[in-house]
Amino acid sequence: MEIKKDYVKIMRDLREDADKTQAEIAKILGTSQTMYARYERGANEMPIHHLLILCDYYDVSADYLLGRSKIRKPQQQ
Repeated sequence: MEIKKDYVKIMRDLREDADKTQAEIAKILGTSQTMYARYERGANEMPIHHLLILCDYYDVSADYLLGRSKIRKPQQQ
């Protein structure tokens, strides 16, 4: 199964839309700017706990961030 890399563009778009630098997001994740840049380029896979932090920070679903859904956040039931 081939892993799609759509999430790297989505990560960058979310960060830029929030007017944040890679260093600012790296600090939120508790990692270095260099490592975050590697996530954003798709050179390294992001740990699940970082994915969850970003979903909460940007208020989006994991499916949206991973490029599996066009809906930013499903409606609460």
